[in-house]
Amino acid sequence: MVVGLAGAVAALAACERLPDAPARPATPAVQPQDYRIAPGDTLAVFVWQDRDLSLTVRVRPDGRISLPLVGEVEAAGKRPGALSRELEQRFAAWVQDPAVTVVVRESGGPVAADIRIVGEAAKPTTLVWRPGLTVLDAVIAAGGLSEFADGNRTILVRRQGREFVRYRVRLNDLLTAGDMSANVELAPGDVLVIPETAF
Repeated sequence: MVVGLAGAVAALAACERLPDAPARPATPAVQPQDYRIAPGDTLAVFVWQDRDLSLTVRVRPDGRISLPLVGEVEAAGKRPGALSRELEQRFAAWVQDPAVTVVVRESGGPVAADIRIVGEAAKPTTLVWRPGLTVLDAVIAAGGLSEFADGNRTILVRRQGREFVRYRVRLNDLLTAGDMSANVELAPGDVLVIPETAF
């Protein structure tokens, strides 16, 4: 019991020495305009004033999608805007002045970009990263904190180059006091570790 209490006190002290997580990642790994379509992504293809050609498709493992009239189209590796322009050119043989918009509805991109919430979350989970995703978004997706969570000792683990850097996140302050300065923005690959309260 004494050893367990000593370990808990040491863990608490170590967490208190961690810097608070920055409000935003120093260099966002992905900008929305830079997103490239990946296998597994779900795309909404809108062809203006043509419901029959507007549909939702999933990018196959080979990186292609299948669409009416134009058939097989290589989608992986392209930006949504670039794919929209290409589809306009392809549909032009059948549709007069087609206006096409491609929207990524759901990302099925690399697992390395996922956000993980582990420890004393109500439902530990993995989220697909998206631009603007915050700690609050992640905690809501994980069902909040368990009754045994020590939210203010939460640790954010972030890869920076070849190293992993640890920051403190004050979840209790955010969730119970509404301190929005604790609602930091997440980066691809971040891990939130929510510890148990030291009794």
